[in-house]
Amino acid sequence: MVALAFGDRATSDTVVRLRTHEGRDDWFYCHSKVLVEKSKYFAERLSDDWPTCQIIDSRNCVEVYCQELDFNFHVTALRLLYVKGPHKCYGVRNALGMLQVSIHLGCHQIASDCKEYLEAVPWEEAEEEEILKTIPNLGEQYKSILSRLQPVCQTSLTGIFISAIRFATSSPPISMRELKSSAQEQLEYMLTEDDDPPLFALDDEFIRSVVKDCIKRLLCRFDSFVESMLTVSIDCVLESKVHEFWSHLCDISWACQILGKMEIMKDLVHYWLEASANILRAAEHAKSVSDDMDVEIKIVEVVSKVLETIGFGNAIVSTLGRISLVKIWLPFVQRVRALLEQDKIMREEDSPAKLDGEIWQGLESAFVSIILTLPSSDQAGILSDWLRSEYAGYPDLTEAFELWCYRTKVARRRLASR
Repeated sequence: MVALAFGDRATSDTVVRLRTHEGRDDWFYCHSKVLVEKSKYFAERLSDDWPTCQIIDSRNCVEVYCQELDFNFHVTALRLLYVKGPHKCYGVRNALGMLQVSIHLGCHQIASDCKEYLEAVPWEEAEEEEILKTIPNLGEQYKSILSRLQPVCQTSLTGIFISAIRFATSSPPISMRELKSSAQEQLEYMLTEDDDPPLFALDDEFIRSVVKDCIKRLLCRFDSFVESMLTVSIDCVLESKVHEFWSHLCDISWACQILGKMEIMKDLVHYWLEASANILRAAEHAKSVSDDMDVEIKIVEVVSKVLETIGFGNAIVSTLGRISLVKIWLPFVQRVRALLEQDKIMREEDSPAKLDGEIWQGLESAFVSIILTLPSSDQAGILSDWLRSEYAGYPDLTEAFELWCYRTKVARRRLASR
């Protein structure tokens, strides 16, 4: 038996006339046996029941109208009718175009192969948008193509969140640091309200308890690490220890972002208050090994989040605690700021070690807010030290100084009038 070939005029008994509304008109020599067997559309057009089949030559010529954009897909579909499956697709857009044409022509095998291809290969963003516009109009049997884009059930969401938060707050090998950073980024994205709401309700008690537990373990590991740094002399601190210190601080800085979104910074704030003196000593140990400012910068980032939380009243800290935080971290922040400015001047360009301007502004506002909550005598001592400092240019505590002067005068007047 001679194999039938697409376009073989000598053996062809049917012409497919492919036409577009733009005026394109091409003829393709085919075989009714192949067309009827592989395509429901052609089977109907070439059957005895088709209204025009008795008209002379109508059985020998079938007209197919299509859009210009779909013309090549129709030609490819005709060619594939002569090919034993499975049919190969080359690219998402080709598969999507072929799928639509094969559905229109009733070529079920080709449509099935296109569906499997689209389900199996990755999509680029533009392709994804095109698929989202097209697939819903093709029928229920093709909705499975969109399965990767369907909303995830809450149980699965919770499961991946718990796995991610545990990994993001763990201490994996250095080789997995990038993976850990990616997990942290995605967790932050899950909890961010942008064009879409967060994937979780930020007041979900179960999620909050999981986050608190993971952060508690993170802080315990950090605390143990700081203690280990302080048990050896400054001369024995290794550079690897400094990098590990910085890595822990990165995790805590990230944790502040998560806790801030969920409004559960209280535990971290109180830990930082209790550990501040040791953290400062550990930073001095690290400075003896490396001249880089990475550790100091990360500490400033965390301090800014801690002080802002207190300054906004989102964590209640005792008066002695607030005094301690200001006295420990105000000189530190001033010194780091000055060193970064000096480094920038020496390089005559932006320093590779730098902090976002919003952090400096936020710190300044937090210091002012916290100082103004302190007893007037403590305010006087802090403001005196600030005015005497060689770093008085930052933070600008003028607002606190002016309000202290005003309150002091008013207090005297009140006392005199009694």
